[in-house]
Amino acid sequence: MHCKQIATFLLLFLCITFYSGAVLAQVSKTGTTAASFLEIGVGANASAMGGAYVSIADNASALYWNVSGIANITQNEVLVVHTNWIAQTSLDFAAVVLPLGNFGNIGFSFTSLSMADMLVRTVDLPEGTGEYFSAGDLAIAMSYARNLTDRFSIGISGKFIQQKIWHMSATGFALNAGTLFRTDLFGGMVIGASMSNFGTPMQLSGRDSRQFISVDNTQLGTNSSIPSNIEMDSWDLPLIFQIGVSTKVVNTEDYKVTVALDAIHPNDDYESMNVGSEFSFKDIFFIRGGYQSLFLKNSEGGLTLGFGVNTKMLFSNTILSFDYAYRDFGRLEGVHTFSLDIKF
Repeated sequence: MHCKQIATFLLLFLCITFYSGAVLAQVSKTGTTAASFLEIGVGANASAMGGAYVSIADNASALYWNVSGIANITQNEVLVVHTNWIAQTSLDFAAVVLPLGNFGNIGFSFTSLSMADMLVRTVDLPEGTGEYFSAGDLAIAMSYARNLTDRFSIGISGKFIQQKIWHMSATGFALNAGTLFRTDLFGGMVIGASMSNFGTPMQLSGRDSRQFISVDNTQLGTNSSIPSNIEMDSWDLPLIFQIGVSTKVVNTEDYKVTVALDAIHPNDDYESMNVGSEFSFKDIFFIRGGYQSLFLKNSEGGLTLGFGVNTKMLFSNTILSFDYAYRDFGRLEGVHTFSLDIKF
Protein backbone atom coordinates (compact mmCIF):
# COMPACT_ATOMS: atom_id res chain seq x y z
CA MET A 1 0.00 0.00 0.00
CA HIS A 2 1.41 3.40 -1.03
CA CYS A 3 1.89 6.25 1.43
CA LYS A 4 -0.95 8.31 -0.08
CA GLN A 5 -3.31 5.35 0.24
CA ILE A 6 -2.34 4.86 3.88
CA ALA A 7 -2.83 8.55 4.62
CA THR A 8 -6.23 8.60 2.91
CA PHE A 9 -7.30 5.52 4.84
CA LEU A 10 -6.25 7.03 8.19
CA LEU A 11 -8.03 10.29 7.46
CA LEU A 12 -11.18 8.36 6.54
CA PHE A 13 -10.85 6.36 9.74
CA LEU A 14 -10.56 9.61 11.71
CA CYS A 15 -13.79 10.97 10.24
CA ILE A 16 -15.74 7.71 10.68
CA THR A 17 -14.52 7.18 14.26
CA PHE A 18 -15.36 10.69 15.37
CA TYR A 19 -18.75 10.77 13.63
CA SER A 20 -19.88 7.35 14.82
CA GLY A 21 -18.70 8.04 18.37
CA ALA A 22 -20.57 11.34 18.46
CA VAL A 23 -23.76 9.61 17.30
CA LEU A 24 -23.52 6.64 19.66
CA ALA A 25 -22.46 8.50 22.81
CA GLN A 26 -25.87 9.48 24.21
CA VAL A 27 -24.92 9.73 27.89
CA SER A 28 -21.92 11.41 29.44
CA LYS A 29 -20.08 9.33 32.05
CA THR A 30 -18.25 12.24 33.63
CA GLY A 31 -17.09 11.40 37.14
CA THR A 32 -17.25 7.63 36.65
CA THR A 33 -13.52 6.91 36.38
CA ALA A 34 -10.62 6.92 38.80
CA ALA A 35 -7.37 8.86 38.42
CA SER A 36 -8.88 11.68 36.38
CA PHE A 37 -5.61 13.60 36.75
CA LEU A 38 -4.36 11.39 33.88
CA GLU A 39 -6.58 13.43 31.56
CA ILE A 40 -4.80 16.72 32.32
CA GLY A 41 -2.52 17.62 29.42
CA VAL A 42 1.12 18.44 30.14
CA GLY A 43 3.64 20.74 28.47
CA ALA A 44 3.15 24.44 27.83
CA ASN A 45 3.71 24.13 24.07
CA ALA A 46 1.00 21.47 23.71
CA SER A 47 -1.38 23.23 26.10
CA ALA A 48 -1.03 26.55 24.24
CA MET A 49 -2.09 24.74 21.05
CA GLY A 50 -5.31 23.62 22.67
CA GLY A 51 -4.00 20.11 23.25
CA ALA A 52 -3.91 19.39 19.51
CA TYR A 53 -0.58 17.64 19.83
CA VAL A 54 -1.00 13.94 19.11
CA SER A 55 0.42 14.28 15.59
CA ILE A 56 3.19 16.74 16.61
CA ALA A 57 4.62 15.14 19.79
CA ASP A 58 8.14 16.39 19.06
CA ASN A 59 9.61 16.79 22.56
CA ALA A 60 9.61 14.92 25.86
CA SER A 61 5.95 15.79 26.50
CA ALA A 62 5.26 13.14 23.84
CA LEU A 63 5.49 10.70 26.74
CA TYR A 64 2.01 11.99 27.61
CA TRP A 65 0.51 12.89 24.22
CA ASN A 66 1.85 10.18 21.91
CA VAL A 67 4.75 8.06 23.10
CA SER A 68 5.84 7.21 19.55
CA GLY A 69 7.00 10.82 19.19
CA ILE A 70 10.09 10.25 21.33
CA ALA A 71 11.44 7.97 18.57
CA ASN A 72 12.39 11.13 16.63
CA ILE A 73 14.31 12.79 19.48
CA THR A 74 18.03 12.81 18.67
CA GLN A 75 19.45 14.40 21.84
CA ASN A 76 19.16 13.60 25.51
CA GLU A 77 16.26 15.62 26.82
CA VAL A 78 14.97 16.70 30.24
CA LEU A 79 11.59 18.41 30.61
CA VAL A 80 9.97 19.84 33.73
CA VAL A 81 6.45 21.29 33.73
CA HIS A 82 4.45 23.08 36.39
CA THR A 83 0.74 23.88 36.09
CA ASN A 84 -1.30 25.98 38.51
CA TRP A 85 -4.33 23.76 38.17
CA ILE A 86 -7.96 24.27 39.16
CA ALA A 87 -9.06 24.76 42.80
CA GLN A 88 -5.59 25.68 44.07
CA THR A 89 -4.05 22.35 43.10
CA SER A 90 -0.75 21.88 41.28
CA LEU A 91 0.14 19.50 38.48
CA ASP A 92 3.84 18.73 38.03
CA PHE A 93 5.40 16.65 35.28
CA ALA A 94 9.03 15.63 34.76
CA ALA A 95 10.43 13.57 31.91
CA VAL A 96 13.73 12.25 30.59
CA VAL A 97 14.29 10.87 27.09
CA LEU A 98 17.46 8.97 26.16
CA PRO A 99 18.24 8.14 22.50
CA LEU A 100 19.82 4.69 22.08
CA GLY A 101 20.70 4.76 18.39
CA ASN A 102 19.35 1.93 16.26
CA PHE A 103 17.82 0.28 19.31
CA GLY A 104 15.28 3.09 19.65
CA ASN A 105 14.65 5.61 22.43
CA ILE A 106 13.56 5.17 26.03
CA GLY A 107 11.82 7.61 28.32
CA PHE A 108 10.88 8.01 31.95
CA SER A 109 8.21 10.31 33.32
CA PHE A 110 6.70 11.35 36.63
CA THR A 111 3.33 13.07 37.08
CA SER A 112 1.99 14.46 40.34
CA LEU A 113 -1.23 16.25 41.29
CA SER A 114 -0.94 17.80 44.75
CA MET A 115 -2.73 20.16 47.09
CA ALA A 116 -2.07 21.90 50.38
CA ASP A 117 -2.97 20.06 53.60
CA MET A 118 -6.52 20.68 54.82
CA LEU A 119 -8.09 20.70 58.27
CA VAL A 120 -10.05 17.64 59.38
CA ARG A 121 -13.56 18.88 60.16
CA THR A 122 -16.46 17.02 61.75
CA VAL A 123 -20.08 17.83 62.55
CA ASP A 124 -19.14 18.36 66.18
CA LEU A 125 -15.97 20.30 65.36
CA PRO A 126 -16.67 22.28 62.16
CA GLU A 127 -13.67 24.55 62.78
CA GLY A 128 -11.30 21.60 62.78
CA THR A 129 -10.12 18.83 65.06
CA GLY A 130 -6.52 19.99 65.05
CA GLU A 131 -5.58 17.27 62.56
CA TYR A 132 -4.71 17.82 58.92
CA PHE A 133 -5.18 15.54 55.94
CA SER A 134 -3.65 15.50 52.49
CA ALA A 135 -4.67 14.17 49.09
CA GLY A 136 -2.59 13.57 45.98
CA ASP A 137 -2.09 11.50 42.85
CA LEU A 138 0.99 10.28 41.05
CA ALA A 139 1.97 8.26 38.01
CA ILE A 140 5.39 6.86 37.14
CA ALA A 141 6.00 5.58 33.61
CA MET A 142 8.69 3.91 31.53
CA SER A 143 8.45 4.17 27.75
CA TYR A 144 10.02 2.83 24.60
CA ALA A 145 9.70 3.98 20.98
CA ARG A 146 11.44 3.45 17.69
CA ASN A 147 11.16 4.27 14.00
CA LEU A 148 10.14 1.27 11.92
CA THR A 149 10.76 3.25 8.72
CA ASP A 150 11.75 6.83 7.95
CA ARG A 151 8.02 7.68 7.99
CA PHE A 152 6.46 5.42 10.60
CA SER A 153 7.15 5.20 14.35
CA ILE A 154 5.56 3.33 17.23
CA GLY A 155 5.83 3.53 21.00
CA ILE A 156 4.50 2.02 24.21
CA SER A 157 4.51 2.99 27.90
CA GLY A 158 3.86 1.10 31.10
CA LYS A 159 2.94 3.08 34.19
CA PHE A 160 2.19 2.74 37.86
CA ILE A 161 -0.63 4.92 39.24
CA GLN A 162 -1.46 5.81 42.82
CA GLN A 163 -4.12 7.96 44.46
CA LYS A 164 -4.12 8.85 48.16
CA ILE A 165 -6.41 10.70 50.52
CA TRP A 166 -5.60 10.76 54.24
CA HIS A 167 -5.10 7.10 55.26
CA MET A 168 -6.66 5.62 52.08
CA SER A 169 -4.95 4.76 48.83
CA ALA A 170 -5.56 3.03 45.50
CA THR A 171 -3.07 1.71 42.96
CA GLY A 172 -3.26 0.60 39.36
CA PHE A 173 -1.24 -0.16 36.27
CA ALA A 174 -1.81 1.03 32.71
CA LEU A 175 -0.43 1.02 29.19
CA ASN A 176 -0.17 3.83 26.64
CA ALA A 177 0.52 3.21 22.95
CA GLY A 178 0.91 5.45 19.93
CA THR A 179 1.92 5.75 16.29
CA LEU A 180 3.06 8.53 13.97
CA PHE A 181 2.99 8.47 10.17
CA ARG A 182 4.56 11.16 7.98
CA THR A 183 3.15 11.72 4.50
CA ASP A 184 3.92 13.77 1.41
CA LEU A 185 0.42 15.24 1.39
CA PHE A 186 -0.38 18.89 2.05
CA GLY A 187 3.15 20.03 2.83
CA GLY A 188 4.23 16.96 4.76
CA MET A 189 1.12 16.20 6.78
CA VAL A 190 1.67 14.02 9.86
CA ILE A 191 -0.99 11.64 11.18
CA GLY A 192 -0.84 10.49 14.80
CA ALA A 193 -2.92 8.15 16.93
CA SER A 194 -2.70 7.24 20.59
CA MET A 195 -4.39 5.13 23.24
CA SER A 196 -3.93 6.17 26.87
CA ASN A 197 -4.64 4.53 30.23
CA PHE A 198 -5.60 1.01 29.22
CA GLY A 199 -5.27 -0.75 32.53
CA THR A 200 -6.59 -2.10 35.79
CA PRO A 201 -9.47 -0.67 37.84
CA MET A 202 -8.59 1.18 41.04
CA GLN A 203 -10.12 0.63 44.47
CA LEU A 204 -9.48 2.65 47.62
CA SER A 205 -8.51 0.80 50.79
CA GLY A 206 -6.94 1.72 54.11
CA ARG A 207 -7.58 2.29 57.77
CA ASP A 208 -10.20 5.00 57.22
CA SER A 209 -12.60 2.31 55.98
CA ARG A 210 -12.20 0.35 59.23
CA GLN A 211 -15.36 0.26 61.36
CA PHE A 212 -16.43 -1.45 64.57
CA ILE A 213 -19.82 -3.13 64.51
CA SER A 214 -22.08 -5.32 66.54
CA VAL A 215 -22.84 -8.67 64.95
CA ASP A 216 -26.28 -9.05 66.57
CA ASN A 217 -27.81 -6.27 68.65
CA THR A 218 -30.73 -8.51 69.63
CA GLN A 219 -28.55 -10.75 71.78
CA LEU A 220 -27.51 -9.89 75.32
CA GLY A 221 -23.78 -9.64 75.88
CA THR A 222 -23.03 -9.16 72.20
CA ASN A 223 -19.67 -7.68 71.33
CA SER A 224 -20.19 -4.23 69.79
CA SER A 225 -16.56 -3.78 68.82
CA ILE A 226 -16.07 -6.34 66.07
CA PRO A 227 -13.57 -4.85 63.59
CA SER A 228 -14.69 -4.75 59.94
CA ASN A 229 -13.71 -3.03 56.69
CA ILE A 230 -16.05 -1.22 54.31
CA GLU A 231 -15.34 -2.44 50.79
CA MET A 232 -15.11 0.44 48.32
CA ASP A 233 -16.26 0.26 44.71
CA SER A 234 -13.63 -0.11 42.02
CA TRP A 235 -13.47 2.33 39.12
CA ASP A 236 -11.99 2.06 35.64
CA LEU A 237 -9.20 4.31 34.44
CA PRO A 238 -9.98 7.16 31.99
CA LEU A 239 -9.34 5.36 28.70
CA ILE A 240 -8.72 7.84 25.89
CA PHE A 241 -8.38 7.31 22.14
CA GLN A 242 -7.02 10.22 20.12
CA ILE A 243 -6.22 10.67 16.46
CA GLY A 244 -4.90 13.83 14.89
CA VAL A 245 -3.34 15.50 11.87
CA SER A 246 -0.92 18.39 11.53
CA THR A 247 0.94 20.13 8.73
CA LYS A 248 3.08 23.19 8.07
CA VAL A 249 1.09 25.61 5.92
CA VAL A 250 4.14 27.90 5.79
CA ASN A 251 7.60 26.39 5.83
CA THR A 252 10.47 28.72 4.98
CA GLU A 253 13.93 29.13 6.44
CA ASP A 254 12.80 31.98 8.69
CA TYR A 255 9.09 31.41 9.24
CA LYS A 256 6.97 28.34 9.91
CA VAL A 257 3.25 28.07 10.60
CA THR A 258 1.90 24.74 11.82
CA VAL A 259 -1.78 23.85 12.19
CA ALA A 260 -3.11 20.79 14.00
CA LEU A 261 -6.41 19.08 14.77
CA ASP A 262 -7.16 16.21 17.17
CA ALA A 263 -10.30 14.14 17.71
CA ILE A 264 -10.74 12.69 21.21
CA HIS A 265 -12.84 9.68 22.22
CA PRO A 266 -12.82 9.15 26.03
CA ASN A 267 -14.69 6.51 28.01
CA ASP A 268 -16.00 9.04 30.54
CA ASP A 269 -17.32 11.90 28.41
CA TYR A 270 -18.63 12.91 25.01
CA GLU A 271 -16.34 13.15 21.99
CA SER A 272 -14.63 16.46 21.27
CA MET A 273 -11.95 18.08 19.15
CA ASN A 274 -8.91 20.25 19.85
CA VAL A 275 -7.43 22.66 17.32
CA GLY A 276 -4.23 24.65 17.47
CA SER A 277 -1.58 26.53 15.54
CA GLU A 278 2.00 27.66 16.04
CA PHE A 279 4.01 30.44 14.41
CA SER A 280 7.79 30.21 14.70
CA PHE A 281 10.52 32.68 13.76
CA LYS A 282 13.88 31.09 12.96
CA ASP A 283 12.98 28.27 15.39
CA ILE A 284 13.85 30.72 18.19
CA PHE A 285 10.60 32.48 19.04
CA PHE A 286 7.16 30.83 19.02
CA ILE A 287 3.62 32.14 19.32
CA ARG A 288 0.83 29.60 19.82
CA GLY A 289 -2.94 29.55 20.03
CA GLY A 290 -5.77 27.08 19.98
CA TYR A 291 -9.15 26.00 21.24
CA GLN A 292 -9.84 22.98 23.42
CA SER A 293 -12.92 20.76 23.76
CA LEU A 294 -14.72 21.88 20.62
CA PHE A 295 -18.25 20.38 20.30
CA LEU A 296 -18.11 19.04 23.88
CA LYS A 297 -21.44 19.47 25.68
CA ASN A 298 -21.33 21.69 28.79
CA SER A 299 -17.60 22.21 28.32
CA GLU A 300 -15.62 24.68 30.41
CA GLY A 301 -12.71 24.48 27.94
CA GLY A 302 -11.98 27.36 25.64
CA LEU A 303 -9.27 29.57 24.17
CA THR A 304 -5.60 28.75 24.72
CA LEU A 305 -2.61 31.03 24.13
CA GLY A 306 1.12 30.88 24.74
CA PHE A 307 4.65 31.57 23.62
CA GLY A 308 8.06 29.95 23.71
CA VAL A 309 11.74 30.83 23.39
CA ASN A 310 14.64 28.59 22.35
CA THR A 311 18.26 29.45 22.96
CA LYS A 312 21.42 27.52 22.12
CA MET A 313 24.20 27.60 24.69
CA LEU A 314 27.56 28.96 23.57
CA PHE A 315 30.23 26.42 22.56
CA SER A 316 27.89 23.44 22.95
CA ASN A 317 24.92 21.69 21.37
CA THR A 318 22.75 22.27 24.43
CA ILE A 319 19.38 23.87 23.67
CA LEU A 320 17.36 25.51 26.42
CA SER A 321 13.64 26.15 25.86
CA PHE A 322 11.12 28.03 27.98
CA ASP A 323 7.39 27.86 27.20
CA TYR A 324 4.27 29.37 28.74
CA ALA A 325 0.59 28.61 28.18
CA TYR A 326 -2.70 30.05 29.34
CA ARG A 327 -5.91 28.01 29.16
CA ASP A 328 -9.37 29.48 29.67
CA PHE A 329 -11.68 27.22 31.70
CA GLY A 330 -14.70 29.51 31.88
CA ARG A 331 -16.30 29.52 35.34
CA LEU A 332 -13.28 27.61 36.66
CA GLU A 333 -11.05 30.54 35.60
CA GLY A 334 -7.72 30.34 33.82
CA VAL A 335 -4.88 27.86 34.14
CA HIS A 336 -1.19 28.77 33.74
CA THR A 337 1.47 26.29 32.63
CA PHE A 338 5.26 26.73 32.58
CA SER A 339 7.77 24.41 30.92
CA LEU A 340 11.55 24.21 30.94
CA ASP A 341 13.13 21.90 28.38
CA ILE A 342 16.85 21.06 28.08
CA LYS A 343 18.31 19.13 25.13
CA PHE A 344 21.97 18.13 25.34
